[in-house]
Amino acid sequence: MTGLAAAWLLGFSSLEGLLLGSILAATDGAAIFALLRGSTLRRRLARTLEGESGFNDPVAVLLVLGFINWIQHSDYGIADMAWLFARQLGIGLVVGVAVGAAAVWTFRRVNLATTGLYPVASVAAVGLAYGGAAIIDGSGFLSVYLAGLALGGSHIPAKRTITAFHEGVAWVAQIALFLTLGLLVFPNQLGDVILKGTLVALVVVLVARPLATALATAFGRYSARERLILGWAGLRGAVPVVLATFPVISHVPHSLEFFNIVFFAVVISTIVQGTTFEPLAHALGTTSAEPALPRPLGRDRDDPRARCGGRRVRGGRGRRDRRVRELGLPRQALVSVIVRGDEAIPPRGSTRVEAGDRLHVLVRQEVAPDFEALIERWRGSAAPSDS
Repeated sequence: MTGLAAAWLLGFSSLEGLLLGSILAATDGAAIFALLRGSTLRRRLARTLEGESGFNDPVAVLLVLGFINWIQHSDYGIADMAWLFARQLGIGLVVGVAVGAAAVWTFRRVNLATTGLYPVASVAAVGLAYGGAAIIDGSGFLSVYLAGLALGGSHIPAKRTITAFHEGVAWVAQIALFLTLGLLVFPNQLGDVILKGTLVALVVVLVARPLATALATAFGRYSARERLILGWAGLRGAVPVVLATFPVISHVPHSLEFFNIVFFAVVISTIVQGTTFEPLAHALGTTSAEPALPRPLGRDRDDPRARCGGRRVRGGRGRRDRRVRELGLPRQALVSVIVRGDEAIPPRGSTRVEAGDRLHVLVRQEVAPDFEALIERWRGSAAPSDS
C-alpha cells in the first residue's frame, strides 16, 4: 500500500514505489525498546513488539535488495525474489541457530579472566553469525538476530554487563545513523516533496501499518484494542536510514529523493507515534500496573549462579495475604526483602504477604526455569507478577 501510494503521489514507477515502501516497512528495534522502557504496556503485547521489531528487519532488507535488482535487471522477476528469500532466510536461520547454540554452550563452560571480556566474546559470536551466513549468501541480519536472541534468552555469565554494553553500542550506532541522515538530507530539497512526503509518511502511519497489523494478528488472540495499539507502535528510526543507503550505493534512480521521504517518515513517526503511544495505550486499557520490560534488581557478579528480581503482589485471589512459606517457591529461591510502601521488611516464613507488596527474590540459576514457571502461574491467578 505504501509503495502504490508513493508511485501515485510522487510519480515513481511501480517498482520504485515498492522499493520506497520496502525501505519504510521496517520498524526500528532501538526505538521500540526505548519506548517500552518507559511504558506499562501489557507484557504480552510488549513481547509481540519486541519479536516483530527484530524479525522484520531481515525481511525488509531482502525486499529492498530484491526490488533494487528488479529495477536494474529487466530479466529479474518474482521467481528470482522468491529464491532470494528462500536462500537468504534459510541459510540465515540455520547459521544463526547454530552459532547461537554454540555461543551459549561456550559461555557457560569457559571462565574468562574478567567480566569485561564477556562483551568482547559476544561481539565475536555475532561477528561469526553475520560472517558465517553472509559468506555463503545467507541473511547475516537474520543470523545475528537469532544468535543474539539465543544469548539474550539464556542464563549466561555477566549477562547484564553484556546487555549494558550492547545497549551503549546500539545508541552510538543509532546516533551515527541519524547524523548520516542529517548529512544526506538538504533542507533546500525538502520544499519540493514536503506535502507529498508527509502524505506518504501518513499513509505508513495511519493506513498501511494498522491494516498490516490487523492481517498479521488475524488468527491471534488479540482484541480489537490490542490490535489498534500494536498498529500504532510501528516507530520508524535508524533502520529505514540504513535501508535508504542501499539504493544510493546501487545508483538507483530517485535514490536521494528516497532519503527525503525517509526524513519525513522518521520525523512524523517519532513525533506523532512516539509522543502519543503511552496515552493511547492507557486510553485503550492495554496497560497494566507493571512495566512493559522486566527490571531485574542487583548487580552482576563474576559468579553468575544467582539472580535477583522484583515481584509485585496485586490484589485478587492467588497469593494475596498468604505467608512467605506458603508461596510455593523452589527450595533454592529465597525472599530476601519485602518492600511495603516505604518500609523494607525482613521476611520470615510466617510473614504475611499483602497486596501491593514488592518481593525481592534471590534465585539460583539452576532452578531459574522452575521459578519462571511459578511466576507464570502467579500471573494466571492475579498474584505476584514481574516487576
